[in-house]
Amino acid sequence: MLIERIPGEPVAGTYPVAMTTLGDLVDSFDRWFPPELAEDWDAVGLLVGRRSAQVSAVALAVEVTDATLDWAIKQRAQCLFVHHPLYLRGTTNIDGDHWRGNLVMRAVEAGLAIFVAHTNADHARPGVSDALAAALGIVESRPIRRHPSSAFLGTGRYGVLAAPTSLSEFAARVAWALPATHAGVRWAGASDRRIVRVAVCGGAGGELLEEVDADVYVTSDLRHHPASDYLASGRAALVDIPHAAAESLWLAPLAARIEQEFHGLQASVCPLSTDPWSGHHA
Repeated sequence: MLIERIPGEPVAGTYPVAMTTLGDLVDSFDRWFPPELAEDWDAVGLLVGRRSAQVSAVALAVEVTDATLDWAIKQRAQCLFVHHPLYLRGTTNIDGDHWRGNLVMRAVEAGLAIFVAHTNADHARPGVSDALAAALGIVESRPIRRHPSSAFLGTGRYGVLAAPTSLSEFAARVAWALPATHAGVRWAGASDRRIVRVAVCGGAGGELLEEVDADVYVTSDLRHHPASDYLASGRAALVDIPHAAAESLWLAPLAARIEQEFHGLQASVCPLSTDPWSGHHA
């Protein structure tokens, strides 16, 4: 017997696929990385885009550059999620002849939204430092500097290794865990120092030096005099790591989280290094 199907009715065994909008993504991003967790000086949230736009693919990168923008466009993404703000100090205009303005104009012309989660992603959990801690085999982590809203949230992470190791072996573990860069990994302290308790901070964590109580502190962009003074105090060894490489570790688990939250949505991590250094001589 022939059964006629009512026009517009789904075929038996099939279901209409709900389309994800940029607004849906923004709502989840703001829930995972609440804007109120960001520092007062920060610039986070939706930089470019229309919330009603449909999204089938998200690209993730540490920051917006010509190279990461090219890559996101080639991925046919409708949203580029980044960690570093493009206009950290704000702006009053979008000048297409300026390199920042040109990036914004290119994104708009390509139909590519840009979303930023910076210090709110540093403080949130799971966040940037959690991904770094996990990559180094650190367990039982907690914030170095707690956020006023919760003892569970905050800047940096403390934790312990499953088994003790030496500083030189631990530094090798750090280098292995990070994407390769020309800047490489630097460490300071006695090579045979026993390492169990570890502190980490994704990004520039020099301001936390006086608050760290561990066998070793892993972070980026440490300055000469503060590092020298800290080492002279004998409190901990130091491992200085490339800024963008450390923060890039957060992107893969975030991509998996996006795909789990939004079934059918593709989330891809940019494989390009945004480290500014292009050479190194020992």
